[in-house]
Amino acid sequence: MANPLLRKGISISSSASPILFVSKPRRHHDVTPIFLSSVRWASSCSSESGEAKPNKKTGDRLSGVIDAVNDRKLPPELRGQRNNIRSETDIINVVEQRIWHSMEEGHFENLPGKGKPLNLNTNPHADPAEDTLYRILSRNNCAPEWVELNKGIRSDVAEWRLILKKAWDHKENENMTKWNECSDSLKVQLSSINNKVFRYNLIVPFGRQMNGLKWEKEVARLNEVTSDA
Repeated sequence: MANPLLRKGISISSSASPILFVSKPRRHHDVTPIFLSSVRWASSCSSESGEAKPNKKTGDRLSGVIDAVNDRKLPPELRGQRNNIRSETDIINVVEQRIWHSMEEGHFENLPGKGKPLNLNTNPHADPAEDTLYRILSRNNCAPEWVELNKGIRSDVAEWRLILKKAWDHKENENMTKWNECSDSLKVQLSSINNKVFRYNLIVPFGRQMNGLKWEKEVARLNEVTSDA
C-alpha cells in the first residue's frame, strides 16, 4: 500500500534533523526523484557539518601551539603577558633591566679575554661567504665596491656643493645669465651623482642606504644659510 504522504506529494528525508519537502506533482511517479534528491541533499549537509568540527578543532590546536612557541621567545618576565606588550620597547626595557642587574651583581667581571684586544679578523654576525670575501679583500688592502663607491659619492657631493656655493654668488650679484649657465651644469652633475647613489643602494648591505640629492632642497638650504649670515 502506498504511503499516504507520498500520495499527497509530501516526502520526508531520513536525517538527524528531519527536513520536510512539499511538492505538488501532477503524476504519482514524479514524487520519487524529489524524495531521493532530498535525501542526498540532507545527507551531504550532515556530512559537511561533521567535517567542519574536526577542522575547527585542528585550527584551534595549531593556534595554541603557535601562541606557545611565540610565548617561549619572550623573556621570562613577559611570558603569559603577550597581550600587555604594546611594542618592542617593552621587550627592550626588560632586556636592558636584566643587563643592568647582571652588571651590578658582577656577572661581567672576569670574562674570557678581558683586557685583551678584540679579534676583529672574523665577523660572527656576517654571512660566512661574505666574511671570507671581506678577509681576502682586507689582506690585499682592498675594500668592497660599496665602500669605495660611498667614498666617491661623499667626495662628489662635497665638491658639488662648493661649486653650487660659488654659482650662488652670481645670483646674489644679480648676474642671472651666469647663474643660469652654472645651474644647468650643476643639474647635470647632480643627476650623475644620483645615479651613483642608486647603484650604491643596490649593492650596499641593508640599513646603509643613502638618499640622493634634490635640486630644490639644496638651493633652499643654501638660501637659508646665506640669509642667516
